[in-house]
Amino acid sequence: MANSKSSPVANPAPLGLLGFGMTTVLLNLHNAELIPLSMVIVAMGFALGGAAQIIAGIMEFKANNTFGATAFTAYGFFWWSLIFIWAQPVETVAAADPISMGYYLGLWGIFTFCMFIGTFTHNRATQVVFGSLALLFFLLAAANFTGSDTIHLIAGYVGIFCGASAIYNSMGQIINAELKRNIFPL
Repeated sequence: MANSKSSPVANPAPLGLLGFGMTTVLLNLHNAELIPLSMVIVAMGFALGGAAQIIAGIMEFKANNTFGATAFTAYGFFWWSLIFIWAQPVETVAAADPISMGYYLGLWGIFTFCMFIGTFTHNRATQVVFGSLALLFFLLAAANFTGSDTIHLIAGYVGIFCGASAIYNSMGQIINAELKRNIFPL
């Protein structure tokens, strides 16, 4: 998601990718039934998944990178909306049910698939992040619509891969830029 144009703003993509990647790995360790859903995931979702990505998105707007600005800002607010859904702070509104969550996750899958198409001009690492994220959202939607624990478990492992690929992309951008050579192929 790095902007190839010269900009007075540092490249915000590594921050956004790190926020997305670490939070996605953590949540999907839960989806893969390796850890329980706990305040650890909620806090990471609020801080790194939400706030850090929103900040990166705003910085991408400043750098005139529409793709990065849209991706990071939207996914940052995804994390905040997911936390809001989990917290259920409005007592007069029905809690999220599996069908509504299926539609919620399915809409995010459609958005992500469209963003994946936008990565065809980006590096392979970014294509892997968005392709695996689209698959993750569609699997999670299917798990909610069907009630299938197996699909949910598979989604967890896809999510761990997706998050790890975003962390790799983030670290690759930082290390390659700092060492001024291609250490991490992107």
